Amino acid sequence: MERRVRASQKRQRLTAAAARVLHEQGMERTTLADIAREAGVPVGNVYYYFKTKDELVRAALAEHRTRLDELTGRLGRLPDPRDRLKGLVEAWAARRESAARYGCPTGTLAVELGKRTDGTLDAEAGAVLRRLLDWTAAQFRALNLPAPDDLALTLVSGYQGMSLLANALREPDIVSREGERLLRWLDSLQPVHE
Repeated sequence: MERRVRASQKRQRLTAAAARVLHEQGMERTTLADIAREAGVPVGNVYYYFKTKDELVRAALAEHRTRLDELTGRLGRLPDPRDRLKGLVEAWAARRESAARYGCPTGTLAVELGKRTDGTLDAEAGAVLRRLLDWTAAQFRALNLPAPDDLALTLVSGYQGMSLLANALREPDIVSREGERLLRWLDSLQPVHE
């Protein structure tokens, strides 16, 4: 039992390390040794849990999905859908330094994976982003706003755009300014009255 717990903890450390290192260095520059070092485990142990780099990327995507689910779970406890959406924007703004340095964790990985022609990992990255879009659309729907899927696309695109520009220009203030604009936009949206 103790051995299984330790093995599970080691695998989790490797998964979290993969998500961090892939975000910070990108897929092409990241080696299994980089991930092992970040996780504090011998490089040989990486191969025990993950046979290929793609398996580690898949685990990192699962970590991104878990983090998204944790965030939306916390936000889901807020009674007002508009406050949930605003909380999402505020969570993005709180990570402005990271966005300026490395971009969006899932978005940048999705872009990298989209350039590969040898697998399905790009679709898995897209599935994490789709999960965010679906959650966001559900909040707009709960507010009885017209075209909730389009509004979700606008909001998530706004985040991806501000992350990309903040990263390209190395200006965290872009995330702050655009985050404020998105908060004002959310406040301006009015429900459909029947």
